[in-house]
Parts: sequence; structure tokens; C-alpha cells
Amino acid sequence: MSTEKIVISVNQPYFFPFVGFFYKAYLSDNFVILDDVQFPRGTTWLTRNRFKNAQGSLWMTVPVIKKGLGLQKINAVRIYHDCRWAKKHLQSLKNAYIRAPYFGEHLNFLEDLLSTKFEKLIDLNLKIIRYLMQQLRVDTNVILSSELGIHSKGDKLLIEICKKLRASQFLMQKASRKYINSDGLSSEGIKLSDFRPPSPVYPQLWGDFIPNLSALDLILNCGPKARDIMINGLSGSSGYDM
Repeated sequence: MSTEKIVISVNQPYFFPFVGFFYKAYLSDNFVILDDVQFPRGTTWLTRNRFKNAQGSLWMTVPVIKKGLGLQKINAVRIYHDCRWAKKHLQSLKNAYIRAPYFGEHLNFLEDLLSTKFEKLIDLNLKIIRYLMQQLRVDTNVILSSELGIHSKGDKLLIEICKKLRASQFLMQKASRKYINSDGLSSEGIKLSDFRPPSPVYPQLWGDFIPNLSALDLILNCGPKARDIMINGLSGSSGYDM
């Protein structure tokens, strides 16, 4: 294996992810989106996230088609369009953020996003993820797991991804470390590193601060400063445990 330090991390393609999602990407050389693993049963961040309005937390959910389809891979999940969810979500965002300092700069993106009838959830979420990465100036290489031609599952999947991308380190959130077989990674010469996702405090609309909302909330309220707030969200510490 190459002696060059190559850090990779993985994540499922969340809907309007929180800041920690992008911070993990920022710390990585390659950020692998797990698009060909099983779509979770029940409630999932793949279809919902939190924003903020006058009432407090504003939950938004993308309806998807599951009935009668059994287990699906994430990249096969289709959006349910026989309702007006997109139009309602756009109006909710306008009502919530019309007074946010940088809302006007991102309105065209939101209008275009929520007027486009994406067939699949993965396409909607990837468009959001790439846009938010651009706004946070995170230029990490993004790779879809489906592009790697790997058919393993669980820990073996992570090991095969690391090997395929010649990774020397696998980065994960500290809270998830207990679920990973570190011995399997170590046996392949891959170091397991963890980090604490930042939970930055920044100016918000509508009263008391609510942590860990979608990163869109940070961007609409703080604009160009959002990246620095994300990176310095732990009082100047990177939160990166080697």
C-alpha cells in the first residue's frame, strides 16, 4: 500500500444534511456516498431534516414509494409526486427564511430544486449535497459507492472501499466507532480515526438557538462566513482524534 496519507470517509446521502456531514467531507480526501446499500426501514435522515421557523424546529420530509417493493437500495428509491410536497416545502422555506441575510442569494437554487420532478431520491439529495458543499467551499472528491463495483456488506464493504481507493485512514464519527471492526481495518494497514462533529453556535432567526439543523440554516444566516464557522465550530479545535 502507498505510504501517502489518504483519508476516506463514507456517508449515506442525507436530505439537506447537517453541518457535521460536510465537516467529515472537509476532513477527508475522498468522501464516499453510500448509494447502493439498503434503504433504511422507518424514519431516516435520507428523507427528512430540520430547519427553523417561528414555531421552532421545522421538519421537512420527502415522500418516497416503498409499499410493495420490499428491500430497496438507496439509489433505487423513487420519490412520490402525487402530492404537492415540493411546493409546500418551498413556501415553508420562504416563510421561515425570507428575513435571513443571505436567503436571496440562494432562492433561485431552492426554486429550481423544488420545481424539478426528480424521479429518484438519490438525484435530489446529490444535487443538494453538491450545492451545499460548493457553498461551504468543501472541494473533497465525492465518489458514489455504486461506481466502485464492490458487492460486499458491513465491515467488509468499508474495507474494500478503503482498499479500492488506497486509503491509509478511515475516518468516522467518534460515536460510531463501537460499531466498526477496527481489527479488520488494521489487518489491511488502514488506520481508524475518529472525529467529533462540530455543533457551531451562530446567529439564527426566531429566538433561542437550535443546534444541528440542516447546514442550509447556517448558510442562509451566515453566508460566506459559514465555512469558517463550520471549521471552527469547536472553539478552534479540529475535533480530529488521531
